[in-house]
Amino acid sequence: QYQLAESGGGVVQPGGSLRLSCAATGFTLDYWTIAWFRQAPGKEREGVSCISGTDDWTNYAESVKGRFTISRHNAKNTVYLQMNSLKPEDTAVYYCATVPGLFRLCPLATTSYGRWGQGTQVTVSS
Repeated sequence: QYQLAESGGGVVQPGGSLRLSCAATGFTLDYWTIAWFRQAPGKEREGVSCISGTDDWTNYAESVKGRFTISRHNAKNTVYLQMNSLKPEDTAVYYCATVPGLFRLCPLATTSYGRWGQGTQVTVSS
């Protein structure tokens, strides 16, 4: 059974850091593209970052460039999202998603991904 499970969310003060994890079971991530999305209350789900290929091609939304870093640990079949310098506007439910195939410039559109996790809440507040 193919599954994605996010973890690592929580409450953090502005300027703080969190690391989210997306663990895959039932399939290996080596030949899949993995992305992080987020959805704040009353807003549409938006792409945050994605990673693809054995050379780990990455892509980031402008709003998180320089603050967030996506990475992959193949042996653990897990993708991470390191989030630094968090802002209140980063508050959202964060989801990971996958699509088979490799992209030099992986997409950040929700319609490009077919398998999703359940999400983990990130709250940035003082």
